[in-house]
Amino acid sequence: MSDVTETMRAATQGQATGLDQEAAQKYAASRERLPDQEPDSFAVQIADQVESFILAVTEVAKGDEPDSAVPFLLLEVSQLLLAGGRLGAHEDIVPDERYEPDLGPEPDVDDLRIRFARMLEPIDVYSEVFDPYEPRKAPVPCRISDDLADVVTDLRHGLAHYRAGRTSEALWWWQFSYFSNWGSTASATLRALQSLVAHVRLDQPLQELDGLDTDEDLGEKDLEEAAGRVMLEEIAGPLGLKTT
Repeated sequence: MSDVTETMRAATQGQATGLDQEAAQKYAASRERLPDQEPDSFAVQIADQVESFILAVTEVAKGDEPDSAVPFLLLEVSQLLLAGGRLGAHEDIVPDERYEPDLGPEPDVDDLRIRFARMLEPIDVYSEVFDPYEPRKAPVPCRISDDLADVVTDLRHGLAHYRAGRTSEALWWWQFSYFSNWGSTASATLRALQSLVAHVRLDQPLQELDGLDTDEDLGEKDLEEAAGRVMLEEIAGPLGLKTT
């Protein structure tokens, strides 16, 4: 665990929608409830939403319906963020143990990442501002495929605790990682997905990001110029402006 995680820990110490019928049946069969928990309890509801998201994005990544991938992801990320909002609004969750039990190596998500990168290749890269309250921060390039894999990693970590019967540990982890990583990552992904769907539904073609790529080492000035060109191309037509 990182120093930040240790500090945060010490401070607090003291139905998958849009899936086909077969996938829904797999989800129902795979759900596990602890015997001492009621179905409407907060922990079970959060765990159900987490499992639903993991199953849904795994099904989408198979590529059986690539044309529906973006709308499905928009829906699933939106639903996940509802669980995140509930965790964020909840009072600080205190784990039963001071130190996190060792879960061993994290499950590999490279296959999921690669599948999404291939599926979303034309639209995978987008630009994002990490903290809207930090002044003069330039947008940075991100990848939807990386974001989804990172979110799944965080969620699986908590789910492993939940399935081992460590409910407070799972809730603590999901809440902490919501604030520290997967909440902002999923929110950024949601904005990108919503923008993609809006461009299609409003018949507004999305122009290429002028070579903007996460593999490039761009400075703040380069990022600002790239983002500015994209914004100009997007809004110039409706406003009657010239782009030359």
